[in-house]
Amino acid sequence: MVNFLCRLVRCVRCPVAYHATDLCMAAGSVVLSNNSIICPNHFAPRRGVKNHEHVNVSWCFVCTEGGSLLCCESCPAAFHRECLNMEMPKGSWFCNDCKAGKKPRYQDILWVKVGRYRWWPAEVSHPKTIPENIQRMRHDVGEFPVHFFGSNDYLWTYQARVFPYMDVDANSKEKMGKGVDATYKKALEEAAVRFRELQAEKELRQLQEDRKNDRKPPPYKHIKVNRPIGKVQILTADLSEIPRCNCKATDESPCGNDSECINRMLLYECHPQVCPAAERCLNQAFTKRQYSQVQIFRTLSRGWGLRCVHDIKKGQFVTEYVGEVIGEDECRSRIRHAQENDICNFYMLTLDKDRIIDAGPKGNEARFMNHSCQPNCETQKWTVSGDTRVGLFALVDIAAGTELTFNYNLECLGNGKTVCKCGSANCSGFLGVRPKNNPPSDDKGRKLRRRGHGRKKKKALPTKEREDECFSCGDGGQMVSCKKPGCPKVYHADCLNLTKRPAGRWECPWHQCDVCGKEAVSFCEMCPSSYCPQHRDGLLFISKLDGKLCCSEHDPCGPEPLEPGEIREYRPDPGPLTSGSFMNIWVTQYIEKLKIHFQ
Repeated sequence: MVNFLCRLVRCVRCPVAYHATDLCMAAGSVVLSNNSIICPNHFAPRRGVKNHEHVNVSWCFVCTEGGSLLCCESCPAAFHRECLNMEMPKGSWFCNDCKAGKKPRYQDILWVKVGRYRWWPAEVSHPKTIPENIQRMRHDVGEFPVHFFGSNDYLWTYQARVFPYMDVDANSKEKMGKGVDATYKKALEEAAVRFRELQAEKELRQLQEDRKNDRKPPPYKHIKVNRPIGKVQILTADLSEIPRCNCKATDESPCGNDSECINRMLLYECHPQVCPAAERCLNQAFTKRQYSQVQIFRTLSRGWGLRCVHDIKKGQFVTEYVGEVIGEDECRSRIRHAQENDICNFYMLTLDKDRIIDAGPKGNEARFMNHSCQPNCETQKWTVSGDTRVGLFALVDIAAGTELTFNYNLECLGNGKTVCKCGSANCSGFLGVRPKNNPPSDDKGRKLRRRGHGRKKKKALPTKEREDECFSCGDGGQMVSCKKPGCPKVYHADCLNLTKRPAGRWECPWHQCDVCGKEAVSFCEMCPSSYCPQHRDGLLFISKLDGKLCCSEHDPCGPEPLEPGEIREYRPDPGPLTSGSFMNIWVTQYIEKLKIHFQ
């Protein structure tokens, strides 16, 4: 946390100014005096210097897919126009971060591009802390030294060849798979450890500053029930319209969590004048405000949060999400006002197709619950006296003192997406991006352990969501990816003779039979050959060496085996085509398969 009473240093060439601390000042700034600098905006690339060439990533920063990308002209960021929900701009285009003037700072962890090498993790070093021989290397305004993890090398670089290392990178294990270079694997491990160290230091500084200033949560008006705004109405049903359950007052726990109350099953709250159990009914948590006792507290990295004071059981009602009930027009107006005034926090939750709950100006403690990709609570929409209300219920048993979280399920618009800091093992990295596969719950884990008792567990191999090279030619670049679940293959559009990026749920030609074009069920693991049940006999078999399913061309025990991805060229045979000569022209068949697929 920076003391905002400290002095400013100003650029002598433009209006840019920073606090005179290494925590604020942009890396690459040249200090002229105690209050004067030249900021990185005045970097001028030198011709012929490869490390001064601007480079953009080959995937979208929102969806991580390849294709036709809109590239920022100041940093490596790239996006699909569709992901930004915008028209193709005319002339130069810059991402939101660059428009806001965000620059790398000292001790930032970045992904750095050097020549034709892969993106490599590195830490921005202060020029005073690097070796003298690195200091003497030629560098210009805007260039800053980075220290590479794994190799311990140094390099002077600038903003157009780096992009930020995120929480999702530190938690990701996809790049640690089998076959990864040992030095690169070491670099990833060191970067993850250092990133967490720096995050902990930053969070501690923030917490100390908050305690020093005795900061309190941002002001809001506490209300107990939803308040309608404008023409929005709170609905109220007649007693005759409220459903009646079959529970009895003499039941052990009438309308309770373990009962067979039909109203509870359908997420209807019982009414005391309608329910047969009357005052003994246990399905009136909203009306009676039977909330769990909670406490607002300051988190280390996610602002203010909410935690429980006592233990909460799975399925238990925690609290109701209360706020102002507004319509679509008022919602758009408030969002527009927030964007114009750089307001980043939103407390809006959809109630139904015409109404939204906004707990920003008015609400209850539920507004302080943070997002998590692996939450311990969930939202449920209940019908109470004829109107829809939103409650938060425990997904698991929650111990006292635990922070309460739920999944916001935000819809990301543009590249102003918010970084997720929940720290869960399945964290997606950004709010609004679907979390990775959730780890099995305790109940499922116990079932699996009982079912598999006594068996030797197989070590799970990491799988890649998407390959890096085209499955047709083996080169990198901008790709189109197969959308069939479980298929990681990507292709160049030119290799498939595509004139534009496929839309919708597109499946690659590997899933069609080489002979008839029907759905394939058997595949060569070394080449694009694939066959349906009718045509696979005699064309695919299990290799004697490694047990993989392959064609005759890629059998390691064959007379002249090919490497994976390698293609053997054959001259056309004027003789008749037989089953034995079919595999000699599988490349031609694959091209024909592409033609069939895109007709």
